Amino acid sequence: MKVNLLFILACAIFLFSCSSDNNTSQSEENEEPNKPNILLIIADDMGLDATPGYSIGDIKPTTPNLQNMIDTGIRFTNFWSYPVCTPTRASILTGKYGFRTGVLKVDDDLSPSETSLHQYLTNQSTGYNSGIVGKWHLGTGASEPGNFGISYYAGLLSGGVRSYEDWSLNENGVNTTSTEYVTTKLTDLAINWIDDQESPWFLWLAYNAPHTPFHLPPSDLHSQGDLPNDEATIDANPLAYYLASIEAMDAEIGRLLNSLSETERDNTIIIFIGDNGSPSKVAQEYNRRRVKGSLYQGGINVPMIISGKNVTRTNSIDESLLGTTDLFATIANLAGVNSSSIHDSKSFSSLLTTPSTNSIREYVYSEVGNDTNDDEYTIRNASHKYILFADGSEALYHLQNDALENTNLLNDNQLPLSTEDEAQLNLLKEAIINIKQ
Repeated sequence: MKVNLLFILACAIFLFSCSSDNNTSQSEENEEPNKPNILLIIADDMGLDATPGYSIGDIKPTTPNLQNMIDTGIRFTNFWSYPVCTPTRASILTGKYGFRTGVLKVDDDLSPSETSLHQYLTNQSTGYNSGIVGKWHLGTGASEPGNFGISYYAGLLSGGVRSYEDWSLNENGVNTTSTEYVTTKLTDLAINWIDDQESPWFLWLAYNAPHTPFHLPPSDLHSQGDLPNDEATIDANPLAYYLASIEAMDAEIGRLLNSLSETERDNTIIIFIGDNGSPSKVAQEYNRRRVKGSLYQGGINVPMIISGKNVTRTNSIDESLLGTTDLFATIANLAGVNSSSIHDSKSFSSLLTTPSTNSIREYVYSEVGNDTNDDEYTIRNASHKYILFADGSEALYHLQNDALENTNLLNDNQLPLSTEDEAQLNLLKEAIINIKQ
């Protein structure tokens, strides 16, 4: 009898052990890999000429944190924005071109009937918490962030500040006056929000730096030296103050990243972009009338640097044609949505691991509105770029031969077009028709 009881007990222990092993195995098999945190950083008025790692511009800021992103990630050289900040932000938030949303110029309001990227991530049950810290500039009232499914917003609703140390802070609809240097305050708010997260997060961090006014940052945040702080000196030498503002932003980005635990930092992908080209007062190499506000390369060809979780290409340069609209589908992909194309947005998430042998886009498009509703637009392919201006005039550039757009091939003294240029012009105009259908 005792032998039988011992035998039964041994069998029970064996069966329980096997059952436990099977449950553990099933649990491990069903467990999803960690979803990456996604940090989108938008710099305001920062073109290629002001960004390290790009060949345009002779005088660069000292930005060790951006440089680290370059060393460990990818620089995109043919990334297009809109010429001004409001439509760029709308294109990211909606994944749509401006002519579809009606947001084509500064201060246009985005309709709350549009589905934001943040709402889309929620509707797709991605499990992400999302928020926006920083510059909004997509409208007030019905067009404020809370009406777009953004559960947390803190920053400035307007296009800029009158002073970097005296500005209106809106936090979930409540306005207060902040006297803290705005780049530092926005970073504090971002750090606090991230600290509160217990699930994967997507944070849109939109600095207003280095947008005007070119106010001197605290001395410990930049390396431009002991600069005077009077308006006359700033006006006489704005570039030093502009670069100081970029360096202060870089220092605060470093502080934010250092606030993350090693595990969280390793599980975060960082996307850094400029929202349009550098302003004319500080532009380098580009024609001063062909920078921010224009459809020339100096206005719309902006930096994008990506590093972090799942970015396996290091210190890489990518020449793919991409636009700010494409961030919608790409971020959705990174968050687990299995769709490569949403609205006008195409995901380029595959480029983070493998250089593409097939183009994500054959063409990239941008546009800008004005008060007379005579909108302008531009389109390019791998070699050529076409612009239609508000007055009906046109331009065609062979960007491979003329990166700074010095020679308009449609000028009388350049005609007739070569067979190749004529063919490319026809392809670009046909692509415009297809886009606007």
